[in-house]
Amino acid sequence: MTTTERPTIFAIGDLHLPGGAEKPMDVFGAHWEGHFDKIADDWTARVRAEDIVLIPGDISWAMKMDDAKQDLDAIGRLPGRKLLIRGNHDYWWSSVSRLRALLPEGMFALQNDALAMDGYVFCGSRGWMLPDGEGDSENHRLYQRELMRMELSLQRGKALLKNGDLLIAMIHYPPVEASGCPTPMSRLFSAYGVRHVFYGHLHGPAGASAFRGGCEGVAYHPVACDGLGFRLFELLAP
Repeated sequence: MTTTERPTIFAIGDLHLPGGAEKPMDVFGAHWEGHFDKIADDWTARVRAEDIVLIPGDISWAMKMDDAKQDLDAIGRLPGRKLLIRGNHDYWWSSVSRLRALLPEGMFALQNDALAMDGYVFCGSRGWMLPDGEGDSENHRLYQRELMRMELSLQRGKALLKNGDLLIAMIHYPPVEASGCPTPMSRLFSAYGVRHVFYGHLHGPAGASAFRGGCEGVAYHPVACDGLGFRLFELLAP
């Protein structure tokens, strides 16, 4: 496939599937009732087999990988190729090698590494919340760890780039403030030449005010499913 024949990129995060338990999402609002049916209907209508769907975390409420399998299989039955990263609620995501062995055909898990596919190179890591001042030592430590993990992924992605390829990143936590950038994470994306960043995690009013648009050469796209009206985001201008 040439760069002029790239597949379409779609994205949707925070699916919050039940993980084998009764986990009604409408406790978070009536609009969540039957939310995966809405997503699946839209997905089936728009995504072709060759297209790529990015899912930046919070996939299943399951606590164990075996319990998440039915949710992964439900996603796997939908058209297109799917790329996953871990979210803060994906407690079932332990060994990435075991997860990769469990995934249906056409599904891929990113964890501090990269994947080249049809004119794109995808990178990803979970990320962490931005520290709240100098006194926020624990979040600062975790944020620095996630910066290192994302840079490892970007380094691996850069090594995979061929002429004309586009570098795309997924992160679960918002990498920029609602007001935009710079942040340490956004500087990393800019330094490595990332074109698009997809993120989730934010819901309700926080999701509505999440930063979307360009900043220092990078386009940011918040794609938590409720913020999208349970319809997939489509990247129209790669």
